[in-house]
Amino acid sequence: MTPQLYKNVANNTSTYVISSGARNLAKAYNFFMPKNYYVYIITNYTNSVFYTGITNNLKRRIWEHKEGIANNSFSKKYRLYKLIWFQEFPSPQEAILIEKKVKDFRREKKLMLIRKSNPTFKDLLTFH
Repeated sequence: MTPQLYKNVANNTSTYVISSGARNLAKAYNFFMPKNYYVYIITNYTNSVFYTGITNNLKRRIWEHKEGIANNSFSKKYRLYKLIWFQEFPSPQEAILIEKKVKDFRREKKLMLIRKSNPTFKDLLTFH
C-alpha cells in the first residue's frame, strides 16, 4: 500500500495522503522490527567530564550532542561531543537498569569501564 497522490484543484498543489491501511501497515512493520537501545558515555576534548545517557538511535543522539542542539544542556555547557563508550541492549528496561548503574559509578570505575574497550579514548562515532 503506497500513499496516494491527490491533486488539490483549488490551489493547484499535489498532496500525499496516507490511507488508514498504509498507516496500519507501517505501525505493524515498526512493531515487528527489533529496536535497539544504547547506554553511552560521552566526554569533552580533554576527557575531563563524562555524561552517561540512553537512546534508541545512537547516531542521531550523538549528532545532537556534537551539534549542541539542546540549549542549556549539560553536554552543551561542558562541550561534550566525543562518544567513548556504548553498549547495546534489546529492551529499554535493560538499558535503563545499566544506565542507572553506570551513572552511580565513581569516576575510577567509569574509567575502568571505558579503558576496557577504548583505552585511547578514541571518538567511536565521527561524521564526515
